[in-house]
Amino acid sequence: MKNSTTITWIVLILLTITSAMISKIVGKYVVLIILILSALKFFGIAFQFMEINKAHLFWKTIIIGFIFLFGIGLLLVL
Repeated sequence: MKNSTTITWIVLILLTITSAMISKIVGKYVVLIILILSALKFFGIAFQFMEINKAHLFWKTIIIGFIFLFGIGLLLVL
């Protein structure tokens, strides 16, 4: 359990550093890439540290549905 928590934490740090590096790039899809990385970080935090993977199916569906609707809304805006 401790090993998977450490690995998740390292991945979250790497995703944060990657987001910071990408933010310096000027391009059309930079915002989209940063938001996708943020969604990945959200899943990592929710399922590892908030232990949603042990929660009822309802809560897992709510979390995944939130990101899905967020993605659809993002695509409609861009």
